[in-house]
Amino acid sequence: MTMLSTPIQHHTTRSPQDLVALYQDLLHAPQQHLTSGRQFLREQLRLTTACPCDLPADPLQLGEWVTASHARTAQAYRDYLTARKQGQPRRFFSNRAHALYFLRNVAPTKLVDGAWLYGVLPHWQDWRFHTLVRTYLEELGDGEATQNHVLLYKQLLASHDIDDIDTLPADHFVQGAQQLALGHLAAEFLPELIGYNLGYEQLPLHLLITTYELGELDIDPYYFQLHVTIDNAATGHAKKAAQAVLDNLPTTGNRQAFYDRVRRGYQLNELGLSATAVITGFNLEQELHRVLEQKARIARNMHADFCRIEGRTVNEWLSETGRIGGFLAALEKRDWIRRHADPEASRFWQLIQGNRAPMFGVFSPYEQQLLYDWIAGEWQGSAKTKPARRFASPGNTGKGTTPKGDFNSGQRLLQQELQALPEPARTQRLIDLMAPTSHHTPAGLMATRLFSRQAQ
Repeated sequence: MTMLSTPIQHHTTRSPQDLVALYQDLLHAPQQHLTSGRQFLREQLRLTTACPCDLPADPLQLGEWVTASHARTAQAYRDYLTARKQGQPRRFFSNRAHALYFLRNVAPTKLVDGAWLYGVLPHWQDWRFHTLVRTYLEELGDGEATQNHVLLYKQLLASHDIDDIDTLPADHFVQGAQQLALGHLAAEFLPELIGYNLGYEQLPLHLLITTYELGELDIDPYYFQLHVTIDNAATGHAKKAAQAVLDNLPTTGNRQAFYDRVRRGYQLNELGLSATAVITGFNLEQELHRVLEQKARIARNMHADFCRIEGRTVNEWLSETGRIGGFLAALEKRDWIRRHADPEASRFWQLIQGNRAPMFGVFSPYEQQLLYDWIAGEWQGSAKTKPARRFASPGNTGKGTTPKGDFNSGQRLLQQELQALPEPARTQRLIDLMAPTSHHTPAGLMATRLFSRQAQ
């Protein structure tokens, strides 16, 4: 469950618009866009010639390689914990807004978690693919809503109102597009799929640190914690990924050619925007300006003109793109915002926060967190006894009793449909519902449960 930590300069040869469209096409209508997906994968594989590869020359050494890699990560994490105990600050997230920014910006990859393995499901009875099929089913939580990785991430985004990912830059969609293409073109790119799986399922240091620091900031780290345990080198996905390489090595023909393709698939993990690059790319003020510019386009001409700030009405401040920085500076100059102090002391903050605030509901929890952390600044770092402020939507956690009535009608209809189908049409229907776009839906979860029982 990782992207390797060194970003490659050339993420893809495609235009930003084409790349985001390809991601959406492969997610929602893959059979209509296999030609584009195939071309994209070939382009990406050509780019891997510039990527490092630390795999052993002999595939029989992969078990030792996994163990050694895990040991290095564990030691690095111990060093991190020691440094934290000695008083070092968080390594990744400067504040809570930074962590929420990270969650939103890696979402295109997380929302197709496991997608690269979808194409192996039709071969579930072939022993060579057993570990790959099991890995996919575990990514899907074996049909349990509380364990399905994509559903968990969707709920995490929704709980903080940061599920608006359509406006993210194109390089955020590279890894997700690769995963979807591999999943729908498994028959043509099986060695590359196996190699990609080998790289993605290794336990990375950034996953451990992310889990630790999200917990510190009172953001539910369960999605990440789940991957820490499930990707272990002893019995988890990391070991299974190495075993899948050995299970599929040809017994006749050119074994080296197969392994070379595995290595190229492994190197696909180096393309796109890495998790650490997302983290280091955060700038609180720039991100605040971005979200306020978006809000300004909607809020223009919606304010009364009786209040002027530095000679301009609020409508005039919001009327043109690029004025947000000046507007914030004017608010600060006129003492509406008091930087590096408790935000509760700022008049502007009092307008937006609280059930009876004049602008209640105007700013999402994430936007409030950005404003809070920006206003608080150095004060927040010095307020040792005061916990970080948290702004989150109550939302639906997805837990609780099974929905009744019309909310459960889709599952009832699916049961009736499956009962009327003969084998193997019934199994194929289950596989169709376990696709990346639908496995986290009630019907997809039910299909996964049924498939898991027969595939054990």
